[in-house]
Amino acid sequence: MKIIVISDTHMPKRAKQLPKVLLEEVMKADLLIHAGDWTTISLYEELKELAPIQGVYGNVDSDEIRDIFEDHILLDIQGHKIGVTHGHLGKAKSTPERAMETFSKNPAELIIFGHSHIPYLKKHKDVILFNPGSPTDKRFQRQYSFGILEINSNLSVRHHFFDLKH
Repeated sequence: MKIIVISDTHMPKRAKQLPKVLLEEVMKADLLIHAGDWTTISLYEELKELAPIQGVYGNVDSDEIRDIFEDHILLDIQGHKIGVTHGHLGKAKSTPERAMETFSKNPAELIIFGHSHIPYLKKHKDVILFNPGSPTDKRFQRQYSFGILEINSNLSVRHHFFDLKH
């Protein structure tokens, strides 16, 4: 199973359209996971035509997005527990720490989060923490990015980095 993981698209403020490289991967995916800060409902409407979607809302999302999505979800995909949160709820901790805390009572094998726009992939004890970065708003990062999660008997997650937005 191939899953594309994105976050912090901030559309249409940061981009008028999604990068071609991302769209090509989404069309080959079995599932798309968005970790929040979509900004408007039109992006959701566009993406749901390309692939099945799971996601959460972020701190800048519209009420329409908040009506569709929760602040965090725990998915069971082929026996793997995958937590998804934007990572903005809570105080005085780093974004990865807030993401882990969100699933402290419902453990996950993989926790996907966003908010910082900083690509992140680290294992903490038995949990993989993953931030795909942003495909449209790299902020202070060298490149734009999104994630590719492959599930066979094991989980395999990696970043896909690229330079051009379109």
